[in-house]
Amino acid sequence: MGLAFMHVHSMRIASGEEALVARARTTDGKVGFGFSFRLDAAEARHMAEWHAGVRKERPAYVPVLNHPWERAWLAGAEIDWSCEPGFTALEFLPSPPPGSSASLR
Repeated sequence: MGLAFMHVHSMRIASGEEALVARARTTDGKVGFGFSFRLDAAEARHMAEWHAGVRKERPAYVPVLNHPWERAWLAGAEIDWSCEPGFTALEFLPSPPPGSSASLR
């Protein structure tokens, strides 16, 4: 399984802080997401690659804002991306098929 596409978006979270969110898509269609509150695109990409199964080693992370995404990452829990309303409004390239959710594909 290889990486087919990577897209990094900047978004404003509810607190007013800026974050980078990455989406990785593999050649077999698996999707992974990552984030960075340090505005470090490599940090977000590496998380997304790991989440998609392309990167073997789970990236280390040092929290910045004590945000729910950070707490989930540090706990090894699934991240609730929808806790940020702006996340569900992101449109990642390439465009999702008609009728699908941009945030989940």
